[in-house]
Amino acid sequence: MKKITTLLLLTLFSALTFAQCNGRYETEIFSSVTKTTVNYSDVYTDNSHEMDIYTPDGDTEINRPVILYMHAGSFQFGSKSDPDCVDFCESMAKRGYVTASLNYRLSNSLFIFSNELQYETVLKAVSDAKAAIRYFRKDFTNGDTYGIDPNTIFVGGYSAGGVIAVHLAYIDNVSDLPTSPINVQTIVNDVGGVHGLEGDAGNYGYSSGVSGVISFAGGINDVNWIDGNDEPLVSVQGDADVTVNYNCGPGQNITSILTLCGSGEMHPRADAVGVLNDKLIFTGEGHVWAAGGNSNSKFVQALDFTTNFLFPLLPCNNTTSISEGNTSNKQLIRITDMLGRNASATTNAPLFYIYDDGSVEKKMILK
Repeated sequence: MKKITTLLLLTLFSALTFAQCNGRYETEIFSSVTKTTVNYSDVYTDNSHEMDIYTPDGDTEINRPVILYMHAGSFQFGSKSDPDCVDFCESMAKRGYVTASLNYRLSNSLFIFSNELQYETVLKAVSDAKAAIRYFRKDFTNGDTYGIDPNTIFVGGYSAGGVIAVHLAYIDNVSDLPTSPINVQTIVNDVGGVHGLEGDAGNYGYSSGVSGVISFAGGINDVNWIDGNDEPLVSVQGDADVTVNYNCGPGQNITSILTLCGSGEMHPRADAVGVLNDKLIFTGEGHVWAAGGNSNSKFVQALDFTTNFLFPLLPCNNTTSISEGNTSNKQLIRITDMLGRNASATTNAPLFYIYDDGSVEKKMILK
């Protein structure tokens, strides 16, 4: 009976949320998109600070969630026009999102030999991505060109792009970073100056916060940077990946490059600290499955998996359904997650609060 009750509850909520989102954000409901190229920095004007913004043609909706996606290339190559970038952004825009594929500053051939340069390169890329996030919020307050919801912005990418997204979200304070054997805190200050982790690429005065992280074959330098107040994480990776190691290992499998820990370590850490997360793992797969975009069925599978993860996080789903009778006397019986499992109150996770009068309240407490 308990399983049946849970199934009925989830079926009911699925039907309600589908209606509340007007059928958007799950499947490709638009047939075409428009791409607009902009410079997203008010400090730098160059190719490294351009992004392509994709919007669905014929869409009259406003308050649309945003996804920023960043390209691969080992921090030395790649661009916003790579096949996975175009295919990801077009597909998600056809589902109703506003999406953006962005360039960011790259490094040089010395990258693989210097840990200091590696930290500096990643931090500059993170600061570029933060400026792009702030660009959307700045535009929202100055006419809202793209019809966005400024409170719902996700960040993601493939390989190096996933690394950028993960570090953008999970490095919360300069004090989290090591001072030995390399003083990374000093590097942050060298890059961002008075703006610190917000970086040097401008659009200041607006938040660079995100609602969730999408990692396609990405990883993190230190899994302990993921804490209980952090944003939801969805990742897709092959368990034979050693370019960004599925567990932990040097980047590109080159011993002179800093350690990166992939899905095999990020998700157990997220589970341990209570961060909402899910992963899709391709058994026996290496690193390049996403490079060709839709030409690889695994990439299409990753798109659908990501869509299903993000959908419950959207504001159109975060509504409340409560019985009004005896609300002042009702008692909380239990809290469950989206799968009907018992849970405790936490941030950035959609949860069901079940009361003794039969009412159910769906909440997500945002960080």
